[in-house]
Amino acid sequence: QVQLVESGGGLVQAGGSLRLSCAASGNFFSLNVMGWYRQDPGNERELVANIDSSGSAKYADSVKGRFTISRDNAKNTTYLQMNSLTPEDTSVYYCNVILRPASVMPLRNYWGQGTRVTVSS
Repeated sequence: QVQLVESGGGLVQAGGSLRLSCAASGNFFSLNVMGWYRQDPGNERELVANIDSSGSAKYADSVKGRFTISRDNAKNTTYLQMNSLTPEDTSVYYCNVILRPASVMPLRNYWGQGTRVTVSS
């Protein structure tokens, strides 16, 4: 069983910073992609950023230049450093990982429980 433990959400003023963390634990063969999505009520979950095992990262246009995703492969952990936050970044942020449970098994998708980020104006 794979578990994702998120931390780092909270309340911050506009212009401030937060860092989200997501640690994956359990049994798996490889941890291919780690990332963050966010979702507001009534809206679809949208990609914020993700990073593959080689360190190649992808960002939503709305966060480019402000957010930085990284990962520590030794700790199976991904981080999202969020700077210059605006009220529009207020949302619930979900950790997402795509992993291979065993060498002969297909990739599987897992979600964290979500952590709320609130940016006040």
